[in-house]
Amino acid sequence: MSEAPASPDSIESYGYRQELRRSLRFTDLLVYGLVFMVPIAPFGIFGSVFQGSGGMVALAYVLGMVAMMFTALSYAQMSRAFPMAGSVYTYAGRGIAAPVGFLAGWMILLDYVLVPGLLYLIAGVAMNSLVPAVPVWLWLVGFVLLNTAVNYLGVEMTSKVNTYMLVGELVVLLVFVGFGLAALASGRGRGFDLTPVYNSQTFSWSLVFGAVSVAVLSFLGFDGISTLAEENRDSAKAIGRSMIAALLLAGSLFVAQTWIASLLVPDPAALIADGDPNGTAFYDAARVAAGGWLATVTAAATAVAWGFANSLVAQAATSRLLYAMARDRQLPAFLAKVHPRHRVPVNATLLTAGVSLVLGLWTASREDGITLLSTLVNFGALTTFLVLHVSVVVHYLVRRRSRDWWRHLLAPAAGFAALAYVVVNADIAAQRLGFVWLAIGGLVLAGLTLAGRRPSLAAVTDRPPATPDTVPLGKENP
Repeated sequence: MSEAPASPDSIESYGYRQELRRSLRFTDLLVYGLVFMVPIAPFGIFGSVFQGSGGMVALAYVLGMVAMMFTALSYAQMSRAFPMAGSVYTYAGRGIAAPVGFLAGWMILLDYVLVPGLLYLIAGVAMNSLVPAVPVWLWLVGFVLLNTAVNYLGVEMTSKVNTYMLVGELVVLLVFVGFGLAALASGRGRGFDLTPVYNSQTFSWSLVFGAVSVAVLSFLGFDGISTLAEENRDSAKAIGRSMIAALLLAGSLFVAQTWIASLLVPDPAALIADGDPNGTAFYDAARVAAGGWLATVTAAATAVAWGFANSLVAQAATSRLLYAMARDRQLPAFLAKVHPRHRVPVNATLLTAGVSLVLGLWTASREDGITLLSTLVNFGALTTFLVLHVSVVVHYLVRRRSRDWWRHLLAPAAGFAALAYVVVNADIAAQRLGFVWLAIGGLVLAGLTLAGRRPSLAAVTDRPPATPDTVPLGKENP
């Protein structure tokens, strides 16, 4: 297959060399985003969201999808302005200022570097519950080695595996939805009602948004599409469009499956009062729907989806972020090395695997390991998204004097407000640890500045690109 980059000189015009292979189309990006989010992601955290929302799980996911949609719109704008790897690190650095970009990249590292370890741990625990003879740590090591091998072989291999895994997840989801609807129609569970969407007896905005701060874990991943900008062979618009499409599709699936599961929960009052310490609430609902076999199938699907499919793309996204920061001399230069044949950031990929393995093994020994990692991942992502919205306003409205009030002011302002409310209502421990990480980033930034390595991005940072609606990346067919 011959490569057909959307623009041969798009990266060079910013002072970089095109080293990664441009081979991904819109469909590949869409599949990547869906697999990263995991269409069956609510399986693993359903009980926590049910308790936190007072049973209004579907409402929590609807609100989470709306908040993330505004974020996706901001990603779409910045990915067109700066079609490069690096995600928010690149967008904030070029849209606002290089030091702000460094801190944004530092905060998103809290998400990207920790999330593979979290996924491996959840998968290892789930597989251990199905096959107790194999310890959690051995499952964890196996998942890390498998994913590293696939990512090492190149982004095309990762894309093919993503497609197969996505089909498998959707089949499992379809089976659950089918049997769940049939069970409700036959009188099992609570029958059809709208209490998972709105329950006047338990509703409060602070309650629901507190649950949203947990539910958004299922949405994290659509933003990972932006890290593949230098491997996208279509126009820059494909990045933003694939993000929005992935978010809409995944969000719709999240709402549907959690609405059905909420109506099948055996003891809703006990789940709200006592929580879900064993993480089996969704599987208990599946057991009500069709028996123990469906509970086992959904549990196994969760383990494979989180431990292989999701962590595979999480590792790929993390390595691209490390690669982007390293080539700008904000991280050690060896992380910018690209494999000459596979055209992947090989050292960044291996480092991500190593960190994930160490984190997974360490947190596996802690009772609060999953909770600790998940709260930190969410806080890192949400605070970085706040910076993303600001970068849209600064770059387009302030610098370029745009008069597109909806895309460059109202939408990012709405997204900022929604996410700020979620962050305020998030777990206090996550807030404290997140701000400690930010403070460490500030110290690192100060150290780089004193050492004469103050963050600066290559080449053209203030060129006046034309409007997103009229600018192709380069040559386009008339």
